[in-house]
Amino acid sequence: MSRHIMNRLITRLVLEQRLQKQNLARYILQCGLATLVVLVLLLILDVFTQTVLIAALGASAFIAFAVPRSANADPRHMIGGYLIGTFTGVTLALLLQAMPPFSPAIDHELVVVAGALATGLAMFLMVLTRTEHPPAAAIALGLVLNEWDLLTLALIIAGIIGLTLVKHFVMPLLLDLL
Repeated sequence: MSRHIMNRLITRLVLEQRLQKQNLARYILQCGLATLVVLVLLLILDVFTQTVLIAALGASAFIAFAVPRSANADPRHMIGGYLIGTFTGVTLALLLQAMPPFSPAIDHELVVVAGALATGLAMFLMVLTRTEHPPAAAIALGLVLNEWDLLTLALIIAGIIGLTLVKHFVMPLLLDLL
């Protein structure tokens, strides 16, 4: 039997197992919970801040509800990662603002470089502090690329804390889906 046919059979068996009635109900429940939490967070946060800056919460909701027992779904990683991502994004954004304007082209390039540095620094600090949470690197990048104020920062942190609390309370219902 060819390797291609064998891979197709394995894929089909995995899909059939995932679509069994009990698994499908679990997938619908947990994805529905993630949808509900993100909806509530967006309804609240969208009134106060730029939605683009809180988009990383969608990725965090995926981690929290699809693989709730993974290290990245732990409160230390979720909240700690967001604190670090926020810190690095704010730091690089403030450094950019402190620089004198050059030309539009150079200013744009500096923003791009600062965004990359914020992302890399956030990753480094998360690994160093063992608070790895990949969506939090997006917060660092978003804060460099977009306008924000103190309310925005507070709402980002409140959003991840809210997501973490909801996950904590429904954790007995959750299974790792992957």
